[in-house]
Amino acid sequence: MTIIHGHCDPRFEPVKQAFAQNFSARDEIGASVALSFEGEMVVDLWAGQLAKDSEDAWVEDTIVNVWSTTKPMAAMCLLLLADKGELDLYAPAARYWPEFAQAGKDDVTIAHMLSHQAGLSGMDAQVEGDAIYDWDWMTKALAAQEPWWEPGSQSGYHALTQGFLLGEIVRRITGQSLGTFFKHEIADPLDADFQIGVADETKPRIANLTPPPSTISVPDDGSIAARTFANPRVDIEATFTDAWREAEIPAANGHSNARGVVRVQTAMANGGFANGRQLLSDAGTKRIFEEQARGVDLVLGIPTVLGLGYGLNNDDMPIAPNPHVCYWGGYGGSVVIVDQDARMCLSYVMNRMEQGLTGDERGLSLAMGAYQSLMAMA
Repeated sequence: MTIIHGHCDPRFEPVKQAFAQNFSARDEIGASVALSFEGEMVVDLWAGQLAKDSEDAWVEDTIVNVWSTTKPMAAMCLLLLADKGELDLYAPAARYWPEFAQAGKDDVTIAHMLSHQAGLSGMDAQVEGDAIYDWDWMTKALAAQEPWWEPGSQSGYHALTQGFLLGEIVRRITGQSLGTFFKHEIADPLDADFQIGVADETKPRIANLTPPPSTISVPDDGSIAARTFANPRVDIEATFTDAWREAEIPAANGHSNARGVVRVQTAMANGGFANGRQLLSDAGTKRIFEEQARGVDLVLGIPTVLGLGYGLNNDDMPIAPNPHVCYWGGYGGSVVIVDQDARMCLSYVMNRMEQGLTGDERGLSLAMGAYQSLMAMA
């Protein structure tokens, strides 16, 4: 029987039960779950091992690559700049990044980037060797590229490219990389252990991911989905390297645990206030729900409703009973849910990956436990 470490408010016992069941019935290896309610961390649990056959335990400060659960962190940087009046989310990206206007992208807006509608879900220039770690090369290639579809017409998941697009906007406005801006303006003030580009002293705390039984299968049919996943392409084993961990890939290489994710995103669930800090205004957090795209995503092939940087709760794919709920997840299973109506934030982070990009039963069971708890309190 796996020992569950940490603390859980008795009101949220169903979350702890679901977390334990992930180990007993769903082959969990090592994982963490955290939940804040009305700004207070009421669940902070971890358990398991660093690897399937390892005797080393997943401990309180273990972190792991969370893949696309990094994306809401990058989006939050843009929302914070907008809240400060330093960025117009509906302005053409070329206002801040003049070179981006090449190849017919004059009218591509920041909002298009945040909602995966910029038409740059993959790249024409072949990303080979260590090119993905070369910020200038990646951003110059994206600036020169023609969109693959009419920007703003529909979404197509920008799996790896979104982080470079958003990060270059942050760099042009602030003079800082997105990882540096995120650290100084968001993570450090909120005492959140979430890093986009890890420091050397952090590396011993990182657990390697356990790859899924099979990787993402996309037909080589020339479709936008196939082209997106073909280039740039990242093998899971690359995440074990120093090159990956030290780089800033703000769509995919954030390293954290559930506590770190929740400490950041609590601000978005709680009117901009978290850990004693008013990070941004309540109105600034509500901008997430300015709907940008609705329909079947060109890359994911599923119906989505997208706001400014987050997926939105919707009738086709409901994730919660409340209307003002947003979310994102990472390849293999990590997830964050932000519920502004309940003032709740939930995250789940693990080392054993499942195959999908859109979550699995482990995270779903934890969300169900959270809402069961809330209903019992009503």
